[in-house]
Amino acid sequence: MNIRSVALAASAIALAVAAPLSAQEVTLPDYPETRAGDVSETIFGEEIADPYRWLEADVRNDAEVAAWVQQQSTFTDAYLKKLPGNDWFKARIGELLDYERFGIPQKAGEYYFYTRNTGLQNQSPLYVRHGLDAEPRLLIDPNAWAQDGATALAGWEPSENGTLMAYAVQDGGTDWRIIRVLDVETGEQLEDEIRWAKFTGISWLGNEGFFYSRFPEPEEGQDFQALNYNQAVYYHQLGTPQSADKLVFSTPEHPDQGHGLGVSDDGRWGFIISSLGTDAKYEVRVVDLGHQSGEWEAKPLVTGFDNAWNPIDTIGTKAFFVTNKDAPRYRIVTTDLAAPTPEWTTLVPEGEQPIDGASIVGDKLIVTYLKDATTRAAVYDLEGNALNDIELGELGTAGGFGGKAGDPETFYTFTSFNRPGTIYRLNVETGEKSEFAAPELTFDPERFVTEQQFYTSKDGTRVPMFIVRRSDVTGPAPTLLYGYGGFDISLTPGFSAMRMAWLEAGGAFALANIRGGGEYGKAWHDAGRLDNKQNVFDDFIAAGEYLKANGYTTEDGLAIQGGSNGGLLVGAVVNQRPDLIDAANAAVGVMDMLRFDRWTAGRYWVDDYGHPSEESDFKVLRAYSPYHNIRSGVDYPAVLVTTADTDDRVVPGHSFKYAAALQAADLGDEPHLIRIETRAGHGSGKPTDKAIEEGADVLSFLGYWTGLDVPEADTAAE
Repeated sequence: MNIRSVALAASAIALAVAAPLSAQEVTLPDYPETRAGDVSETIFGEEIADPYRWLEADVRNDAEVAAWVQQQSTFTDAYLKKLPGNDWFKARIGELLDYERFGIPQKAGEYYFYTRNTGLQNQSPLYVRHGLDAEPRLLIDPNAWAQDGATALAGWEPSENGTLMAYAVQDGGTDWRIIRVLDVETGEQLEDEIRWAKFTGISWLGNEGFFYSRFPEPEEGQDFQALNYNQAVYYHQLGTPQSADKLVFSTPEHPDQGHGLGVSDDGRWGFIISSLGTDAKYEVRVVDLGHQSGEWEAKPLVTGFDNAWNPIDTIGTKAFFVTNKDAPRYRIVTTDLAAPTPEWTTLVPEGEQPIDGASIVGDKLIVTYLKDATTRAAVYDLEGNALNDIELGELGTAGGFGGKAGDPETFYTFTSFNRPGTIYRLNVETGEKSEFAAPELTFDPERFVTEQQFYTSKDGTRVPMFIVRRSDVTGPAPTLLYGYGGFDISLTPGFSAMRMAWLEAGGAFALANIRGGGEYGKAWHDAGRLDNKQNVFDDFIAAGEYLKANGYTTEDGLAIQGGSNGGLLVGAVVNQRPDLIDAANAAVGVMDMLRFDRWTAGRYWVDDYGHPSEESDFKVLRAYSPYHNIRSGVDYPAVLVTTADTDDRVVPGHSFKYAAALQAADLGDEPHLIRIETRAGHGSGKPTDKAIEEGADVLSFLGYWTGLDVPEADTAAE
């Protein structure tokens, strides 16, 4: 039974004293009681209290934590469902999502594969066409896998000739994957099944088998919390059990290293990319897969975890890579794999705009760039000579451009804040472009305007920010400010039904491209990590100050939002500037910066955050850790923490502890709540119906506490 629906019924009495909805007021009863333990420890001479450490336990295995989750869900759900605007947001987000949308096609042999969602399907099915103009045929429908819609098709890869499909299954939002294989023509599922795959691609070797990465099977009960060590690359031969899979590469002497293998499009070369964490610093080994004996030797190509080395493809023995070695905004280089010692030659030099991606299509090289966080694309010949630009829309994001040498056909998508993705087919030889799939919209995109402003942060750094509004909203409006600021991840324009509903209700949306991301290359990332992390918070605070000072938002109408590392951002900024913020949504955030490296993938994040066990890093982390810096006695804005009880990326204990500490502190009259989703993980694979309900809860909360005048539930958007 769904915890959240039970919670709503069980809490009706608790809110009987609330003001009537017609008065637009919702009162808050006393928070559920949370037990405070007496856990504390001395770290580098400082006594660190951790009264809610017991909430770190896995909800699946700990009855006390499960009861706490039930209580908090009951309490929060009753409050959120009383908010004016919740019904309207739920209806409107559903309407905005109810359009046919497609994934970018992938070609293999004579087949074209792509996902297609009719609108409100919980998961997007996979379709195949035997020829571009052939009738589409349903190949895989993940909606039939689970009653609650929470089992997802998390990845798929056709074999070389397209007759077989390997696909990854994700259950309840977990990062673990189960890989299975399907016969494309008959639809028959083969007996092959791979377990304990995680943080992996699927790379076919012809049509006989594929490479994948996995971890050792965890101890019983530790599937979703134990640290991930000893990732290894295996080869699976079709028709054999997983126990017979061939170990291709591992480093048991260095269990902290992660490894993945990609195969060149001609099937000749395998590139093993090894990493230590989240930093783009790799070692590269090359395997000559032409040795039919299967005795594949991994020869070092790049040693030392110093720079990014992203393989593009090969032509014969010539390998193409994107690297930031001696080029913080990246360059494209080549080397001869047959040479006894690799020598690197620059093909496309570093430019003013960082390279975001590259691919070989036909006899051309397509290179995408980021210009102030928007996509630009250019075509080169294989000698590195610039030929022409690919015309894209303004202030948007393009992706795709996959293909193979010798075949001039590629597909790409373009999206912006007010337009869902349209997929285009491009012939790089002739330049001919046509629409493959364009959405039929349930709103008028011309009613919305996007501008890009640049503001000055605390230390004088110039930071870009997109601002989106309805064209008739010309004065101050409640504004939702979003940020991330970490791990070299760039935030670019893209469509969101949730954001569009906020805009239709009369709010404004702002996206700040703060430091820590990859919008301007390595230097921009470095300026927002480790002991520079405070720059990220300063940039976000400066964005809020700019929006208020320049009349974009009202004096009491600034909401902030971020997820994962962005949840950390929200928590830190609320602590540092509670006077600036009026409402906040911290989603699946990293909130305990002194213990984040103790669970699942957390150990990888030391590249951005530092090591809590090292004194210099500890002092930096201690200074901004959201859980440890809540300022009791200071008025805080309304805060809605959102997480999922089965998140095994950022374990929910982060959010549980942070929310408990907020509720225990004296922070004024605004609510500090936690919304806990079931079987949803860190976000990927979340069913459409859960996403709609969560979106309505979050927006109605932020709208209520910023003064957004949400239409009545039965009012259609004009």
